Amino acid sequence: GTLTHARKTETGTEPYFTRAQIDQGALKGKGLELLYFKDPIEIFFMQIQGSGRVKLTDGTTVRVQYDGKNGYPYSSIGRYLMEKALLAADRVSMGALMEWLRADPERAKPVMWYNQSYVFFREIKAADDAGAPLGAMNVPLTSGRSLAFDPAYHMLGTPVYVSAPTMKHVPKAAPFNRLMVGQDVGSAIKGPERGDVYFGSGEDAGKI
Repeated sequence: GTLTHARKTETGTEPYFTRAQIDQGALKGKGLELLYFKDPIEIFFMQIQGSGRVKLTDGTTVRVQYDGKNGYPYSSIGRYLMEKALLAADRVSMGALMEWLRADPERAKPVMWYNQSYVFFREIKAADDAGAPLGAMNVPLTSGRSLAFDPAYHMLGTPVYVSAPTMKHVPKAAPFNRLMVGQDVGSAIKGPERGDVYFGSGEDAGKI
């Protein structure tokens, strides 16, 4: 079907566990955990981003990178909330979604489980930390110049001229007209004209 990964069994192949099954303990006791989060919503959005820096309680930072997924297609919870008339279309943004989910953790669970896709991470050791996330080409991404697109339409490494005159919130780049390089991919990035721009790490980049 639409699965990108499956597991071999004695009777053939079966799907891997869904997000709901994993959240409810399907992998418990296998010693696969890297880190523990107080907020499951942070995990959810880091999985959408595909990598992240995690600040620990002792003040140190750990960088984690995409290391695989359970094989289910990505499903947009923003679109789901709009279809169910739970969130207005003109309010859908990452910030608005986080706010809606955090307002009621129990209400949030089935909404996050609607996206059955689950991403797994590996830790980037300090000696291997390139200072930026590694894209699908296994090279560090460059802030404001690296683009993620759909490799079904474009070959990785292709230069792409991005003209987005309505994107006026990027400092020193409004209107946004810039030559970029396709260096990454993502489960939610589908179609010939969809692209995600890498703006760097940290709060300021997150706001952009």
